[in-house]
Amino acid sequence: MVPNAQQDEGSMKQRGGRIMVIDDSFVVRKILAIGLARAGFEVECYEDGVEALRSLQDPERQELPDLVILDIVLPKMDGYEIAVLLRSRPELSRIVIVVLSRRDGILDRLKGRLAGASAYIMKPFRMSEVVQVVSELLQTTGLVSVPNKGDAL
Repeated sequence: MVPNAQQDEGSMKQRGGRIMVIDDSFVVRKILAIGLARAGFEVECYEDGVEALRSLQDPERQELPDLVILDIVLPKMDGYEIAVLLRSRPELSRIVIVVLSRRDGILDRLKGRLAGASAYIMKPFRMSEVVQVVSELLQTTGLVSVPNKGDAL
């Protein structure tokens, strides 16, 4: 994994896919890290997009995440900008993006889709919904074989 990266739950390697969580709320990062790890995913967390992008571009990094869970309202760079950057770089464009936000307007959802998000989940969220969406997206893309549904929360 990436040295010196903020990883609330450390690197939780399991048998599912690799998930990157970008959210400025420590509590949200912690809930997602624990819940996704229990469901069999490897999770790394960042509190802002600049730190996450720096990690993705680190030449020492061995593996990219399969999916990014991304808040919209972030310090330094908003989630839409991060999504557009991920989509614009060929080496990062295969990463699946899921928006997790308090913003619930139709325009917010549309803006997320136009930026490259495959799904939009509202806060507050149920961990079971997040696990289901992540699992379905990873199965659909064929990037990884995901844990059995019986293993999820």
